[in-house]
Amino acid sequence: MLKYLIILLDNTSTSYCHYINSKMEKRLIPLEDLKAGILFAMKQNLMIQFVYPSYEIPAEYIETIETIDHVKIMPSEAGNTEIADVLVFNSCNEFSAEKVAENRDKIIVLRIDKQELLNHGTHLKNIVDQVNRLNIIITDIETFTDNDFEIYKQWLSELGEYIDRSYRNGKNPQINLLTDRILLKEMNNCNAGIENITLAPNGKFYVCPAFYIENEEDIIGNLKKGFEIKNQQLYKLEYAPLCRICDAYQCKRCVWLNRKTTLEVNTPSHEQCVVAHVERNASEYLLKTLNHTGYFHDLEIPAIDYLDPFDVREQY
Repeated sequence: MLKYLIILLDNTSTSYCHYINSKMEKRLIPLEDLKAGILFAMKQNLMIQFVYPSYEIPAEYIETIETIDHVKIMPSEAGNTEIADVLVFNSCNEFSAEKVAENRDKIIVLRIDKQELLNHGTHLKNIVDQVNRLNIIITDIETFTDNDFEIYKQWLSELGEYIDRSYRNGKNPQINLLTDRILLKEMNNCNAGIENITLAPNGKFYVCPAFYIENEEDIIGNLKKGFEIKNQQLYKLEYAPLCRICDAYQCKRCVWLNRKTTLEVNTPSHEQCVVAHVERNASEYLLKTLNHTGYFHDLEIPAIDYLDPFDVREQY
């Protein structure tokens, strides 16, 4: 069931997921379309997530946005990040002690490629300790190699040790790659096309922002006629043969990345599955460590002997 409407306020609105927004020309959504999008959300009883560009939008847009409950997703380079609910950084280099201190109570999203991730482990540990919630999005998962998987496994192990020490010191760090799986009891994926759709600056609906950025003709509807997703069942978990029996619950199961790498929205790539299971197993080890300190003593992540569900598909 649809729960959220994502509204891109501009062509250059920040990416907060795997896709890269390559659009450079500013294209602010028409004010009438913004109002119509809000009305659509009200009629459908949807929560709105507004995705901002780096520049400050006009006052009349701000007034219109404030007429409804919403979440603001903003890039870190925006000038008015104090109003953000979710703040997006596109590199470790964008972090500064002052910026983090000003926004530690927000959800912090760090979009990062594998090279920067694996080469800046110490810096990332410091970030984890400075914010309440950190979501790390790896922007080039599809390029991981067997060697990268091993390095990532070691990096997560070191991060887990750091999180363990933080808990022992009375802190409660949250990082999607490790702590989410400990608490989840079912899949907590992106669910684009099922729980959320996107309204783009051209007044048309898309499965998610990435579909708009990649191809503006890949529409699922518009503000006048509504929306319709062809073969919508394929976006549902029960129609995903691998994912429905998987317990890497923290995996985003990105339908855009699925389509990009396997040509099927409900089938992840080998790389996406292995990365998710390396995280899952690191969470399993971290949970055992935290159990010794008295945390999460009633929770369990069972051991598995595979990293890609496709390798054991005959068991299911």
